[in-house]
Amino acid sequence: MRAAGFGYITLENVGILARSPLTWALILLALFAATALGLLDVGAVIYILDQSRQGRRARISHAVAFSARSTVRAFRWPNLPLALLMLLLAPLLHLGMLVGALTTVAIPEFILTYVSGHVLTVAAWFLAALIIEFLLCRWLFSFHLFTLTGASFRDSARRGAALTRGHQLTGFFSVLFCQALFALFYLTIFLLMVTLAVLISQFFKAQFMLQWVTSTVVWGVVVLCMLISFALATPISFALISQRLYARLTGLGECQDFTHPPLEDPQKRKRTRRIYAAAAVLIAASGIYLAVFMASGRLNPRIEYIRTTEITAHRGASAYYPENTMAAVRGAWELGADWAEIDVQMTRDGEIILMHDANTRRTTGVRGSVWDMTLEEIRRLDAGRWFSPDFAGEKVPTLREAAEYARDTGLKLNIELKPTGRETDFEQAVIDIIREYDLMDQCVITSQVYRVLENVKRIDDTVTTVYVTSLAFGDITRLSAADHFSVEATSATARLTSRVHNAGKQIYAWTVNNGNRMRTLIERNVDNIITDDILLARQCVDESRYSDLLSEFVKLIQ
Repeated sequence: MRAAGFGYITLENVGILARSPLTWALILLALFAATALGLLDVGAVIYILDQSRQGRRARISHAVAFSARSTVRAFRWPNLPLALLMLLLAPLLHLGMLVGALTTVAIPEFILTYVSGHVLTVAAWFLAALIIEFLLCRWLFSFHLFTLTGASFRDSARRGAALTRGHQLTGFFSVLFCQALFALFYLTIFLLMVTLAVLISQFFKAQFMLQWVTSTVVWGVVVLCMLISFALATPISFALISQRLYARLTGLGECQDFTHPPLEDPQKRKRTRRIYAAAAVLIAASGIYLAVFMASGRLNPRIEYIRTTEITAHRGASAYYPENTMAAVRGAWELGADWAEIDVQMTRDGEIILMHDANTRRTTGVRGSVWDMTLEEIRRLDAGRWFSPDFAGEKVPTLREAAEYARDTGLKLNIELKPTGRETDFEQAVIDIIREYDLMDQCVITSQVYRVLENVKRIDDTVTTVYVTSLAFGDITRLSAADHFSVEATSATARLTSRVHNAGKQIYAWTVNNGNRMRTLIERNVDNIITDDILLARQCVDESRYSDLLSEFVKLIQ
């Protein structure tokens, strides 16, 4: 990202980054490095086990040198399919790590939305990938034969396929079994560390620095376990295959290089190795801990200790009323939301209405494009019946109606502009209504299109603007036309929140309907939670505000 000149990534510019030749060059370089490392791991494991099977003692230096020579040979033109095979087998060889990560890492909302809307397609792709991995297991022993005998890939693949015949299923399930163990190991460590972190946080609730240091160490251990699992997935999988299948199916012991002289003072050498191993583990753990500590942004000055997280009703109180209607706007106020988020579009005759989709069919049952209809035509539509017969006859409101209600009640408005490209002076029309109802200090203008915010600032730089994005990575605070940022909840990390706050801006998280996620975001000091469930959000905010008041006071005076 940095090499391509991008200081940040959002959903709008990720396509540009993906089309950059430098991006593809770096991806290819990363794939090459990953493949070479996999081949080096596998070659060393195969060598060591083969030497052990022959009753010889294998030195690590010999194993690495032997494997390095085999790896170089794999990247020669006739043998390139072996490197490709290693790359294609990577998902299977790291399946346990992937399962562990997917069960513990928050997946971005736009990915979950796609998966939930294309379940059969995703399932078909997954099944196809599994079948491909199974078919590739036919050549698992190609690595052994290529490494140990010095044969070409073609000969190794032919002999390996013959050796695997009748045992392909066993090899496939051996790898799956190994990966299941990795997933179990990772999840067990993760759950133990999370439990420890929670207990520490509760026990040292008033001692912020001690709580922070110990929790950081705990999460450092989690990251360390993740890296160890990732690093060992390939070599241990091949070790299992070698021990269970290859050694049983063949009597080959054809490694021709590196005979070993007797070792001097074996006991002393064992002690030295233990010391080196302990030192290596300590250095690695310290390095990872420091990297995690620095990357978390916690070295930055904390300027956001006492913040009251506000609640925004998504599309009005859309869990209880038809979205983007006056009933939903009124419901947001009555249920205790601080803000009502509404989506606005421009009609053919220049009026600003509340509507999320560019087409009216989903919420009114009548197909039509907002930009091609007049306000009179839209007002004839029923915007409530689709939600419930109780709301039959509910009309599509104008922004003026919502603005008048907000002015009279004090409800704050999050006005998201949904441009289609067919509007004329869209931003100006919205700003004029805000000025007319004197809501400059009571509303924000938001959009997923950054150009819209630039236009708003060009018209009136006193209007508060918020950039909405489902993907936020890097220093998004460089987007100067945005006063604040509204990000999909999984992007609202502690590091991003701290960075945005230290830039003097606010961060909103959307769309959050889970109590645990709400509490996590509140702990991260996000400024605003956008939700469909206003009552649950109010409960979570109130709990955080009063149950830990003393702790917040300690933080303030430190």
